[in-house]
Amino acid sequence: MPTTEATWQHDFIVSNGVRLHYVTQGEGPLMLMLHGFPEFWYSWRKQIPEFAKDHKVVAIDLRGYNDSDKPTDQSAYVMAEFTKDVAGVIRGLGYERCILVGHDWGGAIAWNFAYAYPELVDRLIVLNLPHPAKFAEGLRTPQQLLRSSYIFFFQLPWLPEFIIETSGYQLISNAIQGMAVDKTAFTPEDLELYRTAAAKPGALTAMLNYYRNVFQQGLTRTDWGILQVPTLMIWGEDDTALGTELTYGTDAYVEDLRICYIPNCSHWVQQERPDLVNQYMRQFLAQAG
Repeated sequence: MPTTEATWQHDFIVSNGVRLHYVTQGEGPLMLMLHGFPEFWYSWRKQIPEFAKDHKVVAIDLRGYNDSDKPTDQSAYVMAEFTKDVAGVIRGLGYERCILVGHDWGGAIAWNFAYAYPELVDRLIVLNLPHPAKFAEGLRTPQQLLRSSYIFFFQLPWLPEFIIETSGYQLISNAIQGMAVDKTAFTPEDLELYRTAAAKPGALTAMLNYYRNVFQQGLTRTDWGILQVPTLMIWGEDDTALGTELTYGTDAYVEDLRICYIPNCSHWVQQERPDLVNQYMRQFLAQAG
């Protein structure tokens, strides 16, 4: 792991009845980071030291992932529970508000959280996950249905776990490096950490259960209002899972929106182009501040 790990603290917090692992560094306003699939807190390794200069950065393992609790009931993996987890973390850490940063599934949770608990969010930063209304629109198009075909495969019981486990979890690292434009963004050590996290007892089924409840997650709702929280979207344009067109028209749902597109960059935007992502985040926070 990076040398900056020496200044990172690992801790646990009980929120909404689950024990969540997190990594933290720095002091100041709270910046809470939510990772995606099939990752864990480590996907923010290039952002934690940068923003710890003037924030208390907290990167959690979502429920079911890595070192966080892994409830066994599939019903535990629904959006209402995810957003309660986040609310409990913010309040449990002694804060009234945060800057909320989310990527992929963490982005979906962040969008939903900002609607459910706008009073707890100063600024919203979402990376490569469209506004839920735009994603719902996309799922009605052949091209996005094809891109999202893995979601339907994950609906199957036991078979996805069997295939991933029998690959020695190699499919996890293959998916990450395979989607990347810059393959060198992930070292063999990085990929091994992702495989190891997914192989922890109960983790893989928990991670897949997010998808098995996907149509209960609010992703297909149509009654979204206008979000008042200042929002930054950062988008790697070469995302093979989510088309850039899903970002178009987001301003119809967000009053104060900025979008920064990064060409020649994949879904793993904050790991592949960390300097540019950090720059855009800094500029947004300075403008919004």
